[in-house]
Amino acid sequence: MSLRLSEFRETNLLDKILFGVLSPHEIRQLAKVTVVRGDLYEADGTPVSGGLRDPHFGAIEPGERCPVCGNSREECPGHFGKIELARPVLIPHYTDYVYKILQATCRVCGRITLPEEKIKYYRLIFRRLRGKWPQLAKTFATMVVKEAAQATQCPHCGKPQYKVVYIRPFHFYEKKPEGDVKLTPSEIRERLEKTGSEIEILGVHPERSRPEWMVATVLIVPPLAVRPSITLETGLRSEDDLTHALAEIVRQNEKLRNVIVTNAPETLIEENWMVLQEMVAAYIDNELPGARRLTHRRKRYLKTLAQRLKGKDGRIRGNLSGKRVNYSARTVISPDPYISINEVGVPEEIAKTLTIAMRVTPYNLEEARRYVLNGPDKWPGALFVYKASERKKYDLRFFKDYEKLAESLEPGDVVERHLINGDIVLFNRQPSLHRMSIMGHIVRVMPGKTFRLNLLVCPPYNADFDGDEMNLHVPRLEEAQAEAREIMLVEKHILTPRYGGPIIGGRQDYVSGAYLLTVKTRLFTKEEVERLLSVAGYKGDLPEPAILKPEPLWTGKQLASIFLPEDLSFKGKSKTNAGDLACSDELCLHDSYIVITNGKLLEGVLDKKAIGAEEPNNLLHIIALEYGNSKARQLLDSFYRMFIRMLELRGLTISLHDIDLPDRAKQEIEELIREYKGRVYSIIEEYRKGTLEPIPGRSLEESLEIKIMEVLDELRKRVQEVASNNLDPFNDVFVMARTGARGSDVNISQMAAMLGQQAVRGRRIRRGLRNRVLAHFKENDIEPEAWGFVRSSFRKGLRPTEVFFHAAAGREGLVDTAVKTSQSGYMQRRLINALQDIVVTYDGTVRDLYGNLIQLKYGEDGVDPMKTYHGKPVDVKRIIQRVKASKAETV
Repeated sequence: MSLRLSEFRETNLLDKILFGVLSPHEIRQLAKVTVVRGDLYEADGTPVSGGLRDPHFGAIEPGERCPVCGNSREECPGHFGKIELARPVLIPHYTDYVYKILQATCRVCGRITLPEEKIKYYRLIFRRLRGKWPQLAKTFATMVVKEAAQATQCPHCGKPQYKVVYIRPFHFYEKKPEGDVKLTPSEIRERLEKTGSEIEILGVHPERSRPEWMVATVLIVPPLAVRPSITLETGLRSEDDLTHALAEIVRQNEKLRNVIVTNAPETLIEENWMVLQEMVAAYIDNELPGARRLTHRRKRYLKTLAQRLKGKDGRIRGNLSGKRVNYSARTVISPDPYISINEVGVPEEIAKTLTIAMRVTPYNLEEARRYVLNGPDKWPGALFVYKASERKKYDLRFFKDYEKLAESLEPGDVVERHLINGDIVLFNRQPSLHRMSIMGHIVRVMPGKTFRLNLLVCPPYNADFDGDEMNLHVPRLEEAQAEAREIMLVEKHILTPRYGGPIIGGRQDYVSGAYLLTVKTRLFTKEEVERLLSVAGYKGDLPEPAILKPEPLWTGKQLASIFLPEDLSFKGKSKTNAGDLACSDELCLHDSYIVITNGKLLEGVLDKKAIGAEEPNNLLHIIALEYGNSKARQLLDSFYRMFIRMLELRGLTISLHDIDLPDRAKQEIEELIREYKGRVYSIIEEYRKGTLEPIPGRSLEESLEIKIMEVLDELRKRVQEVASNNLDPFNDVFVMARTGARGSDVNISQMAAMLGQQAVRGRRIRRGLRNRVLAHFKENDIEPEAWGFVRSSFRKGLRPTEVFFHAAAGREGLVDTAVKTSQSGYMQRRLINALQDIVVTYDGTVRDLYGNLIQLKYGEDGVDPMKTYHGKPVDVKRIIQRVKASKAETV
C-alpha cells in the first residue's frame, strides 16, 4: 500500500489521507536490490549478493555501515528490494475488487457496460456521496456493479459479454457458449489495463489504485529491519519467517522462468505458475481458506504479513494498542480484611523495584537525602538520582558513594525513590470488563510475596483467592497521581454506574456475621463487646448496657448503632422478611423489619438486604448517597470487621444433622411424588389418545414436554415447602440461606429432600439411546425417572442413573459459561472500540471525537446512574421517610 498526503490547509493541519495501491513503477523506484537468488549466505558465511540478506537491504549488525545510505544500524532506515516475477500473479486481498471490475466492464474495450448517459449521471451522484457519505457511496458502487453485470452486450463496442465466475481465493472463469474458460492472471491484467477513469463509480480510484496494479508483476521485498535474523547459542543463524517465505517465492519464480525459457509443455508452465501464485498469496496471508500454506522444516506454519498484523498478538493489538510497560508489577493476590478498602498491600520486594520521581525542593530536601542514603537495597530508599546542574543520571545500584550524592542534592534535582506507604497506584484484574476493573489504591508496604486486598473489594474486580493474579501500575506524573486519588480511588466506586447500587458491600461471611450480631436473641458480655469494638477500631466509651443484672449485657443492635451516622433514619424489610417471618411495618415480632431512628438500630436484623453488595436502595446505598463516599468507606472499614469477628466468636459450621428430615416429612414427600407422578401419567395418556390440548404456538410434542415440566416444577416447590417447614430454622444452613449469605431454599431442599427434574435446554433429558436415554430403562418407559427425574436427595445419596442425569444438567451450565465468556469478551471489545471516543463535554452535551453532537444531554436526562436510587433520580418515598423522621425528632 502507498500512503499519499494531499494538500495541507493554510494552518498546516492535515486535510485528508488517501490510501492507494503501489504501482510496479513505484516498487522499482523504491527497490535498492533485485533479488535473483534464493540462497542467503555464501560458503564463507557472507551474505549472497542479490539474495535476501544482501547488505543493500540496510545495516542491522553492530558496527555495520549501510552501502546505500552510509549510516550505521542506529540511523539506517532500511531499504526495500524487489522480485521480478516470471509471470503475473493475483494478490488475494484484491480479488474481490478484480471480480467487481471484470463483472461490470467490457471484455474487449474495457468500458463499463452501461449507456454513456447513465455513466455520466452515476459519476455525478457518486462524487457527491463520496464527499459526504462514504459508506453510502460504497453501497451505491455495489448497486452499479449489479446493474452493469446484467449486460449481455457492450453498449459501446457491441461485443457479447460473458458471465465471470469467481472461485475463492484466486480462480476466475468465463462462461462461454463452448464451455467454461479459465482466465489467467496475464489475461485478467490485460483486461484491467483497458479500463478508464469511469471505474471510480465501481469504488476504485482510477489513478491511485489502478486495477491492473492488483495483479502483481513485481513483488516488493521488505528491509532486513522488518525481518532480522538471530544467532542461536549453537552459532547457527535463524532467519525470520518472512525471509523463509520470500526464499520459497524466489526459488519457485526461478523454476517457472526456467520452464518458460526451455519451451516446456503449457501444462507444466501452468502448474508451476499456480504454485508461484499460491506462494505469493501465502506470503501475504498464510491462513487463506482453500490455499496452500507455507511451512517451516519442522512442519510449523510460517507467520507471514497478515499474521504479523492481525489478532491479539499482532502488531496492532499486541504491540501498539496494548503492550508491556515499565513501572508495573504482577503477582498473586491474597485476602486481608484488616486493611482499608482503599489500600493495597504491596510486597517490599516490589516496593523496592517500582519508583516514583520525587522533585527535590527546599521543603523535602532532608527526606530526599534519607532516601539516597538508604540506597536501592534498604527500604525506603532510592534507585536513581538525576542531577539537574550536571545533566547526569546516577544509578545507585552501581554508584556506591551515597553520602557524597546525598550531600550534593539541591532543589531541582529528581530522586527516583521506592514506593512508600501513602503513594497512589492503579490496581487491575483482567478481564477488564467495566470501569471498576481498574481502580486507585493507596500503597501499604507489607512483608510477603503477594498483593493484599480487602475482601470487600472483590466484587468489582470479580476476584477470588484461588490463585488469581492482579496488575499494579504506578502513575508517574503528578497530574496522573492527582486524577487517581480524586477520580479512581476505590471509595469513589462503592456505587456502580450500572444500576445505581453498591457493588462493594457485604457478601457471604459478612452477611452471616451481621445477622448473628444483630439478631435480638443474642446478648454480649463486656469482654465480648470489647473484643468486637476493638477490631473495628472504636476508641470511644461503651454505650449503656441494655441489661444491668445479674451482669451487664449489651445487644448487637447497640454495637451496630455506634457506627451509624447520628442523624440517619431508615426503614425497610430485611432478607429474612419472607414467608412466616413477613412483616409490612415496624410492628413486627419477627425482628425482620429494620427500623433505624437518629442513628440507632431499634428493630430488625442486618442481612444481605441491608448491608449486602448489589442490593440497591439498602442501608449501605442510602449512606453512600446521602452521607458521601468517605462515610461509606469508613463504615466498610470498621463496621464490617466486627461482622467477621462475630463469626470468629460464635463459629459457623454445618453438619449432616442440619438437613435431617423427620420421618413424617419423608412420608409426606413420598406421597407428593406419587400424586404428581400420577398427574404426569395422565398427561402422557392424553397425548397418546390425542386429547391433549396443545399450547398456542407449540407442537403437540413440545406442549407435552412443557406440561410435564410444569407439573414436576410444581412438585419441587411443594417438596421445598415441606423441607423448609420441617427443618430447624435456627441451624446454620438456614442462617446462610435466609440471610442471603450463600445458597437458597432450593439448595436446602436438594440436600434434604429431593433434587427434582433435571433439564437440558429447558426440556427433560431426551438424548441417548433409541426410545430411551440409558440402557437401565425399558424402551418407551413413561416413568419420569427414565427421563431425568431425580427423586433422591444429596443427604440420602443418588443412584448411578441419577448421578448421570444430574451431571448432564450440570454440564450445560459449564458449556454455557465457556461459550459466553468468549462471546461477551468479543462483544465488549467491539463496544469499547465503538464508544471510546464519546465524551460528555463541559457544556453538558455528548459528542464524538470530531465534535459531532450525539446527545443534547447525557442519557437524555442528564442523570448519572451512579447517583440514583436504583435508576430513579429522586426517591419520593425516601424523602417522605426523612421528613417524617425529622418531624418526630422535633416533637
